[in-house]
Amino acid sequence: VQLLESGGDSVQPGGSLRLSCVASGFTFRKYYMTWVRQAPGKGLEWVSSIDYDGRRTWYEDSAKGRFAISRDNAKNTVYLQMSSLKSEDTALYFCATGGPNNWNNPGELRGQGTQVNVSS
Repeated sequence: VQLLESGGDSVQPGGSLRLSCVASGFTFRKYYMTWVRQAPGKGLEWVSSIDYDGRRTWYEDSAKGRFAISRDNAKNTVYLQMSSLKSEDTALYFCATGGPNNWNNPGELRGQGTQVNVSS
């Protein structure tokens, strides 16, 4: 059972990145999926969630209009397309099972993270 994130990088403000998270060892299509992040010296912050088939999505206020979550159940992958990146988006980004209200519950899975650095 594993979630493996990738796509993190160092970019300038205003740039874009697409994060990917590949799931293995469980029935991906049966799970809501979520992206969370942890900025240096801060706790985990929920960013976005998506339902089983991608019909419903949710975003933290600062991500609305800039980030887009999507999934491909045939590839067991969830994505986070990030644009108009700001320095405050600098963080370690994790994908997790679960939705906006339960991603941090015991039993939900979380990956090891991928680092995003936004600076000039």
